[in-house]
Amino acid sequence: MARSIRLHTPAALTAGGIVALPPDQAHYLGAVMRLAPGAVIALFNARDGEWRGRISALRRGAAEIEIEARLRPPAPEQDSDLWLAFALLKRPATDLVVQKATELGVAAIFPVITMHSLGERVNLARLEAIAREAAEQSERLSLPAIQAPQPLPALLAGWPRGRRLVAAIERAEAPPVVAKPGPTALIVGPEGGFAPAELDVLRAHPFVEPATLGPRILRAETAVIAGLALLQAAPRRR
Repeated sequence: MARSIRLHTPAALTAGGIVALPPDQAHYLGAVMRLAPGAVIALFNARDGEWRGRISALRRGAAEIEIEARLRPPAPEQDSDLWLAFALLKRPATDLVVQKATELGVAAIFPVITMHSLGERVNLARLEAIAREAAEQSERLSLPAIQAPQPLPALLAGWPRGRRLVAAIERAEAPPVVAKPGPTALIVGPEGGFAPAELDVLRAHPFVEPATLGPRILRAETAVIAGLALLQAAPRRR
């Protein structure tokens, strides 16, 4: 089986079932990958796991997959307790952040509006498509929940109790980012960093842990990747 072809579907996956794919996935199989009826692919979702499927029908804008056997059972993913909040960036950088956060196993993504943000609106459907493609490539079973943008004060006001929020702050006297047991999140500011008033607001919340990513000034998207990697450096369990 061509294991590189994995497609996410919200449909129920059971042996003998038939799954109808949407036009974009049908186009990918037929026009991009040039597959034909009889070819074997994988379908997956967090609820049902990953299953081997065989293309039973493929035509312009439509495809049907017959489900054959389970390849991987559903299971809690290793990094399901890791979230990401990040100040909105220009579209290419925002796209990259969502892609890499998905590959690194982030369970929830929170775009944040800050004083130095480079926008206040995003195309959630576009970001969800980027996350889906990243999940297909990285062999994770779940997709991250991508939230609508919200101002930093609103994010902090609604923050769940018991989840630490590691704030990557540049040019600060702070300990390095380290992994600890329990639910964790990383927040990264915009290009130019958080405004002084925003730093005061962050430090006023007991669940916020200021941290440094090292002596260099990183681009925001680089800081996201580095911070998430550091928070995954050791097992995090409740």
